[in-house]
Amino acid sequence: MPLAFAPRARRVAAPLLCALALGCGAADATPAATPSTPSKSAGAAVSTAAPQSLPLVALSGQPLDNKLLEGKVVLFVNVASQCGFTGQYKGLQKLSEDYAARGLVVVGVPCNQFGAQEPGKPEEIASFCQMNYGVTFPLLEKQEVNGGGRSALYAALVSSPAGGGKDIGWNFEKFLVGRDGKVVGRYPSRVAPDAAELKTAIEAALGA
Repeated sequence: MPLAFAPRARRVAAPLLCALALGCGAADATPAATPSTPSKSAGAAVSTAAPQSLPLVALSGQPLDNKLLEGKVVLFVNVASQCGFTGQYKGLQKLSEDYAARGLVVVGVPCNQFGAQEPGKPEEIASFCQMNYGVTFPLLEKQEVNGGGRSALYAALVSSPAGGGKDIGWNFEKFLVGRDGKVVGRYPSRVAPDAAELKTAIEAALGA
């Protein structure tokens, strides 16, 4: 689905590498302590809602048509424009192109909770993604994935059996949701879009 915003600025420079103090780099794992720490977030209460059925809002501020996700395999990814993992946008776009015809939808979820690495306004985020990575898959409104303001979407993802009730560790974590609305896999930032384990899981979900 093409993004709603047309580019209105000159080409944006390649994403900035994260400061070393933040420990974010293309080869870095998610922070060791976070994945093993159960969430204490208020929004992390167990949710039985299928992520595809939740009311979602697109980056443009308009409601996302749930028919775009109905009966699809969906890969939800919390994204940011100024992280060492930002280059994964390229791989996510390729996944979208390679598997869309078979029923995969990649959904990017901008989040500014990790090192304030997604500070832009909606139109800036849209322009950055289009100009630098040719992104055509849906992007949602910016939202919180941890803490008391955790969105309903991430409450459902995190509280699922596959989510394990654990806080999101960093930008570009991935949740794979089957056609039936069940979360079938959770992958940390270091698992790239072209990683064999992720592609194998996508193939299995599409064939289910």
